[in-house]
Amino acid sequence: MTGTYAIEAWHDFALMIGGAAAALAGLLIVAMSINVDQILKFDDLPPRAAGALITMLSPLVLAIVLLIPGQSDTVLAVELVVLAVALGWVLLDRLGYRPTQGGQTVRQWLIGTGGPLTVLVVSLLLAGIGIGTGTIGGLAWLAPAVLAAVLSGTAQAWVLLIEIRR
Repeated sequence: MTGTYAIEAWHDFALMIGGAAAALAGLLIVAMSINVDQILKFDDLPPRAAGALITMLSPLVLAIVLLIPGQSDTVLAVELVVLAVALGWVLLDRLGYRPTQGGQTVRQWLIGTGGPLTVLVVSLLLAGIGIGTGTIGGLAWLAPAVLAAVLSGTAQAWVLLIEIRR
């Protein structure tokens, strides 16, 4: 198999997203450390900071999973589904991301937080199902997952670094 159904074809993609995610997560940690006093002043910002970091690290975890040598499609499928479920549970349930969090309107939440996180989780889930069953596009779903993670994590980092000071 080639293309979206061959794990090996995603090697360079995994290398790129792993390095980029590690760099972005490191920058986010620096930004949070600069503003830690400001972040701790607001009840909704520590969970938002944790969510931003988890979101930024999700492509790194994805890269690690993709780069494990010799694993079968079935094993990768299970790993992707477990990653999707874990991220969905942590980001959308445990951290309490809700439309009214931090004074956001529902529209702001959908555009800036809820929508991208849903794309991340659902895309990872579809990639897992796709590679496991050889259907629905296979690993092609990883691209929107990574884009959603980077965009969402960057938006949250912006709030933690810049908007917090307004």
